[in-house]
This record gives sequence, C-alpha cells and structure tokens, in this order.
Amino acid sequence: MSTADPFPSADPGNPSWQREAREQFPIVTAHPELAYLDSAATSQKPRAVLEAVQTYLTTSNANAGRGTYPWANRTTELVESTRERVKEFLHDPEPGRSGVHFTSGTTEGLRTVARDWLVPYLDDGDEILVPYADHRANLDPWIEARRLLAERGVQVRVQALPYQAGSGDYDHRALAQAVGPRTRLVAATHVHHVYGGHMNVHRIREAVGPDVAICLDAAQSVGHLPVHLDDPSLDVDFVVFSGHKAMALPGSGVIWARNTRGPTFRPEGWKGTPNTTGIVSLRAALDWLDTIGPERVAHWTTALATRLTDRLALLGPYEIIGCQASLSADSALPAEQRRRGIVTFRHRDVPSDDLGFILFSHGFMVRADNLCQAGSDARDASVRVSLHVYNTVEEIDRLLVVLASLA
Repeated sequence: MSTADPFPSADPGNPSWQREAREQFPIVTAHPELAYLDSAATSQKPRAVLEAVQTYLTTSNANAGRGTYPWANRTTELVESTRERVKEFLHDPEPGRSGVHFTSGTTEGLRTVARDWLVPYLDDGDEILVPYADHRANLDPWIEARRLLAERGVQVRVQALPYQAGSGDYDHRALAQAVGPRTRLVAATHVHHVYGGHMNVHRIREAVGPDVAICLDAAQSVGHLPVHLDDPSLDVDFVVFSGHKAMALPGSGVIWARNTRGPTFRPEGWKGTPNTTGIVSLRAALDWLDTIGPERVAHWTTALATRLTDRLALLGPYEIIGCQASLSADSALPAEQRRRGIVTFRHRDVPSDDLGFILFSHGFMVRADNLCQAGSDARDASVRVSLHVYNTVEEIDRLLVVLASLA
C-alpha cells in the first residue's frame, strides 16, 4: 500500500468531537473488537434515542389521536410536533404548505406516493421516468403504478432514467432529451446505495424544467449529510426516507410533500395507530443529529470513504464500483460529485459473499450480496462498506490491512 495519506486533515486520527460522538453508541462501545460497516442498511442508535424511547414507554405510552386523557394527549402532541420537527430538520422553506406523513420506511413511503398520488394524477398517454439501476424500492412501486393504471384502462409510458457509463451517475444531458410534454414525474435517488455518489439532483431539475414533479429517495442522505429544501437547487416535490438509517428505530419513515406540483398529497385509507415509539425515536434522532451537525457527519464519512477508496485503488485485485474520477480527496470535481460514505468493490478472484465471511472473521461487518439493486442478480454481488459518525480511521486502516493480505 502507498504511504501517502489522502485523509483531508493534518491529524489523521479521530478528532475529539468524533470520539465523544462514538462514545454515545452503546452497541459500538460494547464491542471494540468489531467494526460495524453497514450503516447504509441500518444505523446504530445513540443513547439519547434509546433513552427517549424508554422514557416515553415508561411515562406516557398511549395511542395518538384517540382519547382525551393526559397520556393520550401527550402522545398526540409528540406525533404532531415531530411533523414540524421533520420540516425544520429538512429546512422546509414553506412549512405551512407542505405535509409530513409517517410510514414504516422508504419502501412503504415510495409505494404510497406511487399508489395514492401518482395513480390518480396520471392520464392516458402520460409519461414517467424512473431509475432502473437504483434500489428496487425506487423502481418496483412505479412499475406497480403502471400496472394499476393499465387495469383501469389508462396506458402510461415508463421510461428509464439514463445513466453515464462507468460512473453510475445520471446522464443529465440525455435526461433533458427524454423529457416531453407529457412527462409528469421523475423518480430519482439522492445518494446511490451502491455507487456511493451524490446523484446531482440540481441537474435533474435543470434537465426536466420547472413543471415536472420529482420524487426523491433520500434513504442514504437524510441523517448522513445536510438536506436543505430551502436551497433552490433541491427543488423536489417529495422526499422519502427511513428513520432507521438516520439513527431512529426500525419501522419509522417519512414522506415529505411540497404540494406545489400536481394534486395535494393525501394518503388514502383509514389512519390506524401510528408507530408512536418509532416517531418518538425519530424526533430524538433528529435532535441528536442537529447537535452533532449533519455537515460534520458528512465531512467525516466522506473523508473516511476517500481514505478507503484511494488506498484500495492501489490494490490490484479490487474493482471499485462507481465513479473512478472522483475518488481522490484532491479531486477538482465539485464536492457533490465526490463519493459519500459508501464504498463498494469486488475482488477479482474471491467471490463477494466469501469475502464478506472472511472480513467478518477479522471483525468487520459489511454487506456482501447484490445490494437490492434493481436489475441485478447473484452474479452482480459486491462488498459494500458504509460508514457513519461512529466509524474511525483505525477501523479503515485495519480493514485495508486485511484486504491487502488478500491481494
């Protein structure tokens, strides 16, 4: 391995704020021999989230929107105030106009947008563009919507979002040519769950124009980097994300709807009992992330990913998947084109699932399969390292030593 240190800091160690943040994750500190490198699948939970849930369950657990006694009223207030907290966390420029709806996660959220908003909105001959190489959760719901419309005698055209060869980024020039007068929706991803790249959503808006709705899968961005909906470059209509990838409990998720293009989003059906503990955990998670600072989290995970990719690129048997031109910390490309805290790779001779077992035998927990990528199968398996604020330089360097031993 090269002795050159691409880590963007004079001190290659872990700064005091990161050490203090790491100490707030009981499961991490309880197992110093293990390195959890699968945060794109689910994040670990800080003590503040665990304590918020325990406090709620032992002091005011009740149903929301049902009952007039103090515990029920308190639960209802927690649910409603968390909607406003989500808007605040996302820097919603018009909170009085937008809506926040709780789901079990990104998959259910995208499916709800497809079934309850898109299907009633589209007419015969309309078109949508969807990503055929992103997470299946951001493809299957739109294909299902086409089927539901066809059953009603409404024929819509589903086009594939164009990609740049090799990088995994969207081809924004080709996208502009694909948009027509009947294009009603573009479904896109904020940060790709395999390639690790920021997908340059601002270029999508430029390509499709001001009238086409954009639904954004933000499962790998919310909780990992700042998301500013008050920035004109992030002019999207839906933001869907999972709480469990953003420090909250499993089974919690959000649909944020801007409500400026197309009909106002109102999920259909009877509103049953919400996941109150999940919502409480989400509120605590957003508070914790704001205290730490999403900008600082993003800088840290990007720096760790850069350290790993730059050094892994020097090891011959490994193929790093995704953009090869933006791996280096000194890349001249814009920051949003840099790889975020996800690094995915294959070994030339060792199958990815075997490599995953080998890495765990050395104390590294990684994802090793086809990563739920649409259009892939077992032959496309790879190893994904996904990072968060609790990961350290030492973990990356130990991982590199093991990977080098297999080179």
